[in-house]
Amino acid sequence: MNHFFKGVVLFSFISTVLFAQQTPTEEQLRQAQQAGQSQRVDVSQFIQSGGNSTGRNQPVNRPSPSGPMPAGEEGLPPPYGANLFEGSYAAERSDGLNSSYLIAPGDKISVQMWGVVNQAQILTVDNQGNIFIPEVGPVKVKDVPANRVNSVVTQSIKAIYTNNVSVYVNLLTTTPVSVFVAGPVTRPGQYAGLASDSVLFFLQQAAGIDPYRGSYRSIKILRDDKVVIEYDLYNFLREGVLPSFSFKDDDVVLVSEQGSMVTVEGAARYPFRFELKDEKRSGESLMYYSRPLEKTSHVAITGNRPEGPISVYLPIANFNEFSMADGDIVLFNDDIRPEVISVQISGSYVGPSFYTIDKSTRLLDLLSHIEVNPKQANYGAIYIKRDSVAEQQKMLINESLDRLERSIFTAPANSDGEARIRAQEAQLVSQFIARARRIEPLGKVIVSENGKVANIRLEQGDEIIIPEQTDLIQVAGEVLMPQAIVYNPEATITDYIAWAGGFSERADDERIAIVHANGLTTFVESGGGHWYQNNQQKTLSAGDQVLVLPKVETKLMQTIKDVTQIVYQIAIAANVATN
Repeated sequence: MNHFFKGVVLFSFISTVLFAQQTPTEEQLRQAQQAGQSQRVDVSQFIQSGGNSTGRNQPVNRPSPSGPMPAGEEGLPPPYGANLFEGSYAAERSDGLNSSYLIAPGDKISVQMWGVVNQAQILTVDNQGNIFIPEVGPVKVKDVPANRVNSVVTQSIKAIYTNNVSVYVNLLTTTPVSVFVAGPVTRPGQYAGLASDSVLFFLQQAAGIDPYRGSYRSIKILRDDKVVIEYDLYNFLREGVLPSFSFKDDDVVLVSEQGSMVTVEGAARYPFRFELKDEKRSGESLMYYSRPLEKTSHVAITGNRPEGPISVYLPIANFNEFSMADGDIVLFNDDIRPEVISVQISGSYVGPSFYTIDKSTRLLDLLSHIEVNPKQANYGAIYIKRDSVAEQQKMLINESLDRLERSIFTAPANSDGEARIRAQEAQLVSQFIARARRIEPLGKVIVSENGKVANIRLEQGDEIIIPEQTDLIQVAGEVLMPQAIVYNPEATITDYIAWAGGFSERADDERIAIVHANGLTTFVESGGGHWYQNNQQKTLSAGDQVLVLPKVETKLMQTIKDVTQIVYQIAIAANVATN
């Protein structure tokens, strides 16, 4: 019964004290009104939290920078670190407390003891940084982290009550501080926070540094008009270093004016605009933050000096000591040409498929080091796929397609009926053009004929094709049954087409393409022609491909010529019969 009575009295005492703490004082009302007038903190939250709310759950409405972009900076990259204040504090703890918070005068601490002595008190940290516990005396708690206040106070109490005393200590409320943010920030003003908040918190409340005018490298904290600490946010962005600081009322976060700026372009991991410090204008300092790629060999610097414009191009090793100035543009460049190239082997071969060779190596020099099985490899029909040739073929095909596209849309019509016919033809040709643009040429370089191989110079990325020996003839394109047919030395082209089911309805039976094993494409026609070979004179070899092309049917003579030319170009470049 006695313990029950004591518990009721203890509960009543704590409730009375806590209720008294919820009644706002005149000082709390005054602070709340000031905060409400500046629209920084919700007044009701400020009072209900005992003066502890700092508006952390209120999202920061980020306005646009505090002024227009300066002339001459249009199109330039943003400053290094401009995205630092794009985060949100909406998910931060509602009580505003953290384990590293340092106790400050005005904070309220709950101290409860039971055992030999029973006490329950809510104590306020005085101006000297102490709390006074009856029978124990003053206990120094100023600048003690919140997660250690229990052990510090308990140790002091047990120095007096050595036996049979249990202690529980808890930080109830923290005193908000009012800090001014000034200088080139987006929204300067006075903001509420905690003494343990970082400088980034107050800058975030001010919607960040003005990226056109504010400095990310010189942010000063003023107390009584004296600089107590200075921040360089580049150290935080690059190394994660942000010195801790305990704010007090009326401290000023002063962002300095933006210093000299250098623009970084080219082969760098951070192509931004970087701010220079007077003692850090060297190229070495700039490279530390911009991080040029390993392949960078040279640096180009353009800018202005009192004596006139400059343009410097120097090796990257000599850039370390170069002194930069405001407005310089630094271009990191890979300007060393490799002395070796890489080529690939495909088809029938023995050994590795990639080779790194001297850039002056020729085809036969490399082939002398490649082992093949003569029973499997058709080494007399070697050819090369080359990227530069494929790009040239693609360009020529696109140019022909462009001319065809212009011709079908600009051809005149003499009557309504002819106009309708041409509109239908234009639609069909447009579909053909769209399909043709998607075809990728092979970039074939013909280097062999009749078993002889030309000793040409190799290029970076070349793919050397050594065809496999085969006993088949491939028949494809506009035939009824495209298939592979066993080679017959006595058979003609007409025989192979017949074995493939004959021509389809869309086939051009007068002109047929033959793609040989060495990559060469030739044409034959039944009636002979000025640049086609005659069917009776043309013989096939094992490994060749018979490609039947489609017939172009239209009423426009010019379109016939253009489409036919493109069909042949694609057949040569990509071994494809395009409808």
